[in-house]
Amino acid sequence: MTKTTADILIIGAGPAGLYAAYYAGYRGMSVAVMDSLDEVGGQISAMYPEKLIFDVAGHPGVKGRDLVNNLAQQANAFSPTYLLGHQAEELEKSADGLIVKSHAGHEVAAKAVIITGGIGTFKPRALPVGEDYVGKGLVYFVPDFAQHAGKDIVIVGGGDSAFDWALNLHPIANSITIVHRREEFRAHATTVDQVKKLGVRIITSSEVTGIAGNDWVTEVEVTHKTTKEVAKLPAQTVIAALGFVANLGPFAKWGLEVQGRKIAVNTKMQTNTERIYAAGDITTYEGKVPLIAVGFGESATAVNNAFVAINPAAHLNPPHSSGDAE
Repeated sequence: MTKTTADILIIGAGPAGLYAAYYAGYRGMSVAVMDSLDEVGGQISAMYPEKLIFDVAGHPGVKGRDLVNNLAQQANAFSPTYLLGHQAEELEKSADGLIVKSHAGHEVAAKAVIITGGIGTFKPRALPVGEDYVGKGLVYFVPDFAQHAGKDIVIVGGGDSAFDWALNLHPIANSITIVHRREEFRAHATTVDQVKKLGVRIITSSEVTGIAGNDWVTEVEVTHKTTKEVAKLPAQTVIAALGFVANLGPFAKWGLEVQGRKIAVNTKMQTNTERIYAAGDITTYEGKVPLIAVGFGESATAVNNAFVAINPAAHLNPPHSSGDAE
């Protein structure tokens, strides 16, 4: 078994985790970052690296890939140890803090742990038809817009991802059609309005009931739920944006208080277990707003409170990074 020792172990290398790694380094702590994915960035890197993100302060719009690269550069100034491709599995208490073991057998001894695992482990909800066309035109993620240039695209879903893909792919696609099983959409109203103004075809109260093609998708069958009317749509790309099935995985077995697949924290971002904190989308508390920008603040709060837990004589508030401390 290989071992790593650090003041703080951050579980999750998404935006909140990378910012926590930076902030812990800024406060002079050694840091290890563990993530089950093989690259940093979490959901952004896995699902929408080319999509513009609008809820980060100071950025009118920033590509997911650029945001992750900037966060990693910021964190790397303090040389954190990355343990990518390692899913946290077992938790033990030690005399000095906590020991976390990964599924691959790596052991991390840390004085405190901050969980920033986003929605936990996740997999897309499968489209009920056309599974044979996965990788042959049917996709669940869109990491590279250019692969879909000039194509007829059918997007299945009515949430933020569906309308975000439509908005971003419209300039390069031959055509875009959104198919949703309801009349109402879960997507942000502003994004829905933007997509409608582009003239994107939207078919509601309907479901994809068939996908056809040879070595690649060529056609999508859509059936209206009430009238049973069937339409055939040309398509070389089908994007299934039906959401994800999230799983807290081992965190649910660590004795942490869980509310609706989220980890409950107090105002210190502390869980019900000593020296275990959490930040970002994986957390819940009264008044929680699940934004990336909020996750950054939660990460800083978690780091500073963990710092005091490790060093009881230390000040909670750090010196300002923009100037000398008084």
